[in-house]
Amino acid sequence: MLDLEQVNRRLTATRSVLDLLTSSKKILFGISVLLVLIVIGLLAPWLSPFDPNEQNLGKAYLPPFWFSSGDSKYLLGTDSLGRDILSRFMHGASVAVYVSVVATILTAAIGVPLGITSGYLRGKFDEAVMRAVDIWMSFPPVLLAITLISILGTGLNNVIIAIVVADWTRFTRVIRSEVLNIRERDFVLAAKSIGFSSLQIMRHEVLPNVIPLISIIATLEMSVAITVEVLLSYAGLGVKADTPSWGSMIADGLSYFRLNPWGMLIPLAATIIVILGLNILGDGLREKLDPRLTLTR
Repeated sequence: MLDLEQVNRRLTATRSVLDLLTSSKKILFGISVLLVLIVIGLLAPWLSPFDPNEQNLGKAYLPPFWFSSGDSKYLLGTDSLGRDILSRFMHGASVAVYVSVVATILTAAIGVPLGITSGYLRGKFDEAVMRAVDIWMSFPPVLLAITLISILGTGLNNVIIAIVVADWTRFTRVIRSEVLNIRERDFVLAAKSIGFSSLQIMRHEVLPNVIPLISIIATLEMSVAITVEVLLSYAGLGVKADTPSWGSMIADGLSYFRLNPWGMLIPLAATIIVILGLNILGDGLREKLDPRLTLTR
């Protein structure tokens, strides 16, 4: 049973989060885009009107239903093989959600502990980590991801592995820079003076103070993951051929653009809106959660 104090504490925390989410137009826009993406992605198996790979050559190149030559059964039209664009778009959103969320969690799981540990302990461990980061960042992430995919082969999980291996340095570098400042603050020095171990300080004092920064980087990492997945799928190096994705839809739609431009424009517009929304969300969170910006305002 929760006592009254615990309930009040949780209610206060909930109100604080809601106040944060509703206090900025940037955050509201970014959250709205993210929620729409997640809802479409998660509910695609139930919301999509057709099997995304179901072909009907007699219905190929149909425009969206609002055109006179459209068909109300195919709300966004069909592609060159008569596959329903709306169904493929929804299942492509599922791929975007899965890749962005899993890749972000895994990159954070690698980058955050390394960033906190190297920034707090310093010394030879910090030097070794930062040299590895510098070497890794000398390779363009997309080029490195393409190289890894060519070795691992296509497939959704291999795309995630390529993204994580190529981009784990983002969390490490930024978190480490912030920890260098946190380790000199009074509350950390006080924890040292009363006998807290380095592990206890990193867990109970440092980690809670970098969580806002982690949330900001996570939104940017999600946009990077979606971008890389779309680019790899566009080039035929991402998901397998029987898995609908926005990148493969753009590539297919380009080949019949004059016959039905919507096959390319719809997934392309969705990709741009989602990436823009995530970047705006990250910018809004930074404005609200970064104390240095708060002080300057």
